[in-house]
Amino acid sequence: MIVLVQANVLTVGLNGKNEALRELPIRLITMQSGVQAARSLKNEKVDSVISKWDLQDMEDGRFLRSLRAVKPEIPTIAFVKAGDMAQEIAARSLGVSAVLTDDSDDELFRQIVANVLGLTSPVSIKAISPA
Repeated sequence: MIVLVQANVLTVGLNGKNEALRELPIRLITMQSGVQAARSLKNEKVDSVISKWDLQDMEDGRFLRSLRAVKPEIPTIAFVKAGDMAQEIAARSLGVSAVLTDDSDDELFRQIVANVLGLTSPVSIKAISPA
């Protein structure tokens, strides 16, 4: 079975959380730092960005703020610390497409990403071998 890639998604600082997205028909580009991600955005065509709010090299949503300022058309999803209302309010005020907490389960994460990207059900092609 071959699954057609329907979107390129950049994840930043999610560590193992991005593994939940492997079932979706997307190409994952994973980065750990905001600086790496910013460089990558110059060279990669990206359909969406999913980032932790506080990155090691860019705290207080600095990466997402910069991204929204220069590429407001790219759908973004922010992961905030569970129970941190200030982070959640700041992320929502920024105009990200969705806000999730770092304790969100994988199924909710997949559903939100599929919804934000407008993904259709995975398209598959059966390879038919000659008899």
